[in-house]
Amino acid sequence: MKIRSLAVPVALSLLALTLQSGWAQQPLPAQPATVSAQAEALKGLPREDRRDFEAAQRGFIASLPDAATIRNPDGSVAWTLKGFEFLQQERVPDTVNPSLWRQAQLNMLHGLFKVTDRIYQIRGFDLANMTIIEGDSGLIVVDPLTTDTVAAAGLALYREHRGNKPVKAVIYSHSHVDHYGGVKGVASAQDVGAGRVAIYAPQGFMEEAVSENVLAGNAMSRRALFQFGHLLPRGERQQVDAGLGKYISRGQVTLIAPTKLITQPIQNEVIDGVQVEFQLTPGTEAPAEMHMYYPQLRALNMAENATHTLHNLYPLRGAQVRDANEWARYLNEARERYAGRADVMLAQHHWPTWGSAEITRVLGKQRDLYKFINDQTLHLLNQGYTPNEIAQELVLPPSLAGEWFARGYYGTVSHNARAVYQRYLGWYDANPAHLNPLPPQAAAAKWVAYMGGAEAVLAKARADFAKGEYRWVAEVVNQVVFSDPDNREARELQAATLEQMGYQAESATWRNAYLQGASELRNGVPKGATVSSSADVVQALSIENLFDFMGVRLDGQRAAGKTIVLNWVFTDTQQRYAMTLDNAALTYLKGKTDPQADATLTLPRSVLDAINTKQLSLRDAVGAGKVQIAGKAEKVGELLGLIDEFQPGFPVVTPRQAPVR
Repeated sequence: MKIRSLAVPVALSLLALTLQSGWAQQPLPAQPATVSAQAEALKGLPREDRRDFEAAQRGFIASLPDAATIRNPDGSVAWTLKGFEFLQQERVPDTVNPSLWRQAQLNMLHGLFKVTDRIYQIRGFDLANMTIIEGDSGLIVVDPLTTDTVAAAGLALYREHRGNKPVKAVIYSHSHVDHYGGVKGVASAQDVGAGRVAIYAPQGFMEEAVSENVLAGNAMSRRALFQFGHLLPRGERQQVDAGLGKYISRGQVTLIAPTKLITQPIQNEVIDGVQVEFQLTPGTEAPAEMHMYYPQLRALNMAENATHTLHNLYPLRGAQVRDANEWARYLNEARERYAGRADVMLAQHHWPTWGSAEITRVLGKQRDLYKFINDQTLHLLNQGYTPNEIAQELVLPPSLAGEWFARGYYGTVSHNARAVYQRYLGWYDANPAHLNPLPPQAAAAKWVAYMGGAEAVLAKARADFAKGEYRWVAEVVNQVVFSDPDNREARELQAATLEQMGYQAESATWRNAYLQGASELRNGVPKGATVSSSADVVQALSIENLFDFMGVRLDGQRAAGKTIVLNWVFTDTQQRYAMTLDNAALTYLKGKTDPQADATLTLPRSVLDAINTKQLSLRDAVGAGKVQIAGKAEKVGELLGLIDEFQPGFPVVTPRQAPVR
């Protein structure tokens, strides 16, 4: 019987990745066109406005030594700012957009900060912030970072300077891993189970936290390498920032289920003597998200809906498009309800904003930022403009473009406008010529042939490269690479072109994507870019999530013509399912068993979790009596033999070796 693992990838489990170094070819310097572009970009920046540097340093208490280096129990580095020392220089190198350079410098400020009486933040220990609120008898921790080691280090730093107070509650502001994954660094499952620690989260948190990155998780993980630049070395010509912070910490992602859900649009709770007014904001930056107002402390926490950057309506790693109209509406409601009663506004990335008048101003402009992109994209698409035309046409008004917090360090007007188009009209731009185009590799061969062959294309492209026409060169040389991926000259020219585009990008995510693409063109797909599953996340998945993912991994061509029916009976949860493979589709009925099934598997859910996290193979589980199979055991093996293992290192900037069937 051939049995394969059912392991589930998690898109943001990039924590097992290690930084790579020693690329085959060093990046090129900035070319004259890039030097000129950087000088032009500098002219439009409000350089005299240095208030963010004052705000980002305000309330600083202390940090960790050795560039905030934090190690996991096995000795591996969970977090360090070593390698970013080049950002201390005032001179902006020609290989970094001057606006992004400023953001990267601000994101270097790290340690424990006092926000206001009883509110403290750990910043610069991960992509996100951890907020610590002093209750009457203990601590309320908001968003315990991505991994348990960095969360524990942040809490220890707080206790070193503020006393050894117990954690009484944890709040997850939303369902992204950098805001909950370190929970076991600040609280134990035993304490939560015994009621000593309460965990608050918005309605839908568990469903979104464990499912958003599963069904498309392998592709999201691969794409996230381009968004965050995890594999890029640090340096003026390489990774400098991620927009929201430096990068994501590495270590163990953990999860403890909430004990208290926020279910009402406005819900008031008292947590260890601290009044908290929660405002639910579903469908904004995360599918499950909420703001928090602390009336006794006159403080407003905007989670990740109002930070010091234009955010993503669509992240480059991939996700369902977010609703800019709703985002703006919730910001408007928060502004109306809380700004006049708040002395400080904090968020779970970046630094706070102080003063009621400034909070009102910033929230108003953040509101208008998302509303403008939403409405003006719709305005243009209703005139027949296509996504690429809108992305080129749409420019923020000066009143928004002149604000540092509205600039595109993470999201951009360009790809956010495309996201709005996609949300309302989908991928098709209504031009029938684009309805059923050739796949990239076949189209590339035709384009190159029509243009007179690879040598002719490269000759023209080199001339355009010298003129700084990088967007066109990237598009046309991409055709040569896809028509002949072994053409080294084409790969080098494409890499050099993407590099210059990366140098010019204000968005950290665009810069990382361009530079990661350049690296892979020169050196191939990086080895060891694996995805690891957190046992906590796998255990939090519903059986339906797991079975749906099995359907995603089913090889439909090999499954065609086969009919297999299996019953699954889980002894510890008292759940049962009838699973059917027919017409190359895998379906199931909950609460049912089929008396005519080919086989019945009886097992505890915990054993399935062990199989999914590769702690145990199904073969060994059967041999040890942990799984009983009644009926035709070979049918179990036949079905599982049709389940593919996704490879995390698929090509992105070069064609697949074999076309997709």
